[in-house]
Amino acid sequence: MQLLAIVTMLIDHVGLIFFPDSPGWRIVGRIAFPIYAYFITVGYRMTSSRPKYLLRLAMLAVIAQVPYMLAFDTTHYNVIFTLLASALVLLAIDGLLASRLPRAVRWLAIVPLTLAAALFMTELPFDYNAYGLLLILIYRYSDKGRTVLLHLLLNALYYVLSGPDWGIQMFSLVPTLLLVYGAELRAELNRVRVPRWLWRAFYPAHLAALAAAEFILRSR
Repeated sequence: MQLLAIVTMLIDHVGLIFFPDSPGWRIVGRIAFPIYAYFITVGYRMTSSRPKYLLRLAMLAVIAQVPYMLAFDTTHYNVIFTLLASALVLLAIDGLLASRLPRAVRWLAIVPLTLAAALFMTELPFDYNAYGLLLILIYRYSDKGRTVLLHLLLNALYYVLSGPDWGIQMFSLVPTLLLVYGAELRAELNRVRVPRWLWRAFYPAHLAALAAAEFILRSR
């Protein structure tokens, strides 16, 4: 699954930078983010030290920011900031759910907290902004029987809000279907082990390489 996320992200970014009028690259790329979002929920749940886990995300986000800005000619914040902010929201929500506060009070805190985080991520903006946060919340808190439906409804909501350009994001349902129903295929994919250093370093490294390639091509 990690290798699939890496390869499809690279295809997506190559298409976005060098072949912006060819939608096939972007369609393949819709596979990547849901896998990264899912692995955030897994990493957050299974890490032996959440502070260290969050610190690693913060460091990768900072390292990747300049290559991200150069590669895509943007001042937005890269997707690792989205993953980091979402992990912090998970931490806050889990803390509230585990508290001894009355159930109604807990939800009175969770709902505005989530809305505030979604607004913050949209206004800055972060890559995938509130959509990324909501998808991570779906992966974290929904049962398997509802995950695909909730992801579909999330995509439909954004389609209504953002217009036809968002239609390509419907292909992001493919990895969610794989995560929910494709246990045997996932097991086969996971036979290929991605070294931890490659998994962590690939995002900033490939952005730096793409930014360099784009600069060289434009200089000719």
